[in-house]
Amino acid sequence: MSAVTFPPNPSEPRDASAHALLRFPPEIDSSNAGDLLGTIVSRTRTGDGQQPRVLVLDLTATLFMDSQGVRLINDVRRLLRPATRVYVVARPDSVAGRVLELTGLRRDVPVYDNLPEAMAA
Repeated sequence: MSAVTFPPNPSEPRDASAHALLRFPPEIDSSNAGDLLGTIVSRTRTGDGQQPRVLVLDLTATLFMDSQGVRLINDVRRLLRPATRVYVVARPDSVAGRVLELTGLRRDVPVYDNLPEAMAA
């Protein structure tokens, strides 16, 4: 089991109208999905209620993800609409990438193979 942490990243945009980046932990399952959702929602809301235009969820370090990860991404999309678009980064050959493909989430959410591509979109 991994801790739910999103360490500060000085290269992340601070402007609420820009892209926001959140890196996911190595495991996403029922033990941490609820905490992750709360963390994501609180980290994307500024004091004045603004949200970023785009939220990039980076799953490149995620080694295990079950259906709770798919549910988490869908919940994030639902809670942040319509002000924020959600993009996902997952390597196609990774477990997370395969789960996104098998569940059909790749049809609903833009999934990028690498972080620079997603941040530039």
